[in-house]
Amino acid sequence: MKILALEDNERLLKLIKGSLEKEGYEVDCFSNGDDALDVLENGYNCFILDINVPSIDGITLLEYIRVKSSDVPVLIISSNHDLEKIEKSYKFGCNDYIKKPFYIIELVEKVKKMCSPKSNKFQLAENTVFDLKERKLYIDSDEVELTKKEILFLELFAQNLNKIASYDEMIDYVWQGEETNLTNIRAMIKRLRKKLPIDSIVIVKGMGYSLNKSAKFI
Repeated sequence: MKILALEDNERLLKLIKGSLEKEGYEVDCFSNGDDALDVLENGYNCFILDINVPSIDGITLLEYIRVKSSDVPVLIISSNHDLEKIEKSYKFGCNDYIKKPFYIIELVEKVKKMCSPKSNKFQLAENTVFDLKERKLYIDSDEVELTKKEILFLELFAQNLNKIASYDEMIDYVWQGEETNLTNIRAMIKRLRKKLPIDSIVIVKGMGYSLNKSAKFI
């Protein structure tokens, strides 16, 4: 699960990052809105945005996010005097907010509630389901044999549901430090495609792969 955290208080940002990484999340941190804007489309599953940050503020970033996706969770961080801005945040589609000062456990629990998959199973097609907990693929209730790397591919795709999994993410997650290249990635995808319904995996030229838009948690 990949999270973008925007907060201009460096000490608080470091605390947010460390606390969420202990829970197994991957956290990219930014202290100003310009830098965060440049990477909004890098496959994040959840956003934590402080309202008052340098350059582009958190509410403006929320607007950009909602243009691209109506369902990715967004948690807004606000100060006690930001009532009007909080109302504006809800208008533009934030999922929840937390007021400063707050206990870090409050933020962690909100993130776990908002940003974790609500199910251990996602459906690639009407008759095809991957069980994240069991790490097994079923077609018409029959188990399909997968290699370790094929399982890791599907886990990565589940974490990036309806988003692009980049080549670098594939190398880091699936090969786990082993040396590889694009030829090996393409060969893996080709083998996995043979085990899945047609068009389950979509290539995004020059960027990576994604699951078909019909894929969903069930």
